[in-house]
Parts: sequence; structure tokens; C-alpha cells
Amino acid sequence: MATFNTINEAREILGVNETATLKEINRAYKQLSHQYHPDVSGNKSEDTMKKLNQAYKVLMDYVRDYVYSFKEEDIARTYPLDDHMRRHYDPSNWM
Repeated sequence: MATFNTINEAREILGVNETATLKEINRAYKQLSHQYHPDVSGNKSEDTMKKLNQAYKVLMDYVRDYVYSFKEEDIARTYPLDDHMRRHYDPSNWM
């Protein structure tokens, strides 16, 4: 289990913000790994590539173990405008 500091450092290495999605983490890793891959930028980037791989592993382990809630109230809290849009802009609710 990683600590906050370990996860935060991994996040900073990949350059993603505190509310990054899985898609953003994957995109950042892919972009940086292409940029710093030893075959592309030479052997001097080998240490950087190791740091990127470790950071990616830390974040993937964290999100893999994350518990998602599928309760209606939690989903509504995640997407607060959906209910509003449904109530006010759904023609079937106008009459």
C-alpha cells in the first residue's frame, strides 16, 4: 500500500493534476514514455524511464484498488447537472 507522499510524487512525475482520470494518467504516461524511451532519446534517459514506469505502476495500483460506488446518491453527486437537465429539459416532463 502506497502512502499519500508516494502517490503524490508519482502523480507529479507523470504531470497529472490532483483530479486526473484514468484516461489522463494513461495519456500522460504514453506521451512521456515515447519522449524518454532509450531507443528514442538515448541511454541517458534510462533513469527517467525507470522513474516513469515506477510512477505509472504506483498510480495504476492505486486506481486498481479504488472502490467505486454505484449507489444512486453517489452517482447523482458525481453528475449533479444530469438530474437538473432531465427535469427541466426533457420534453416528456413538460406537461
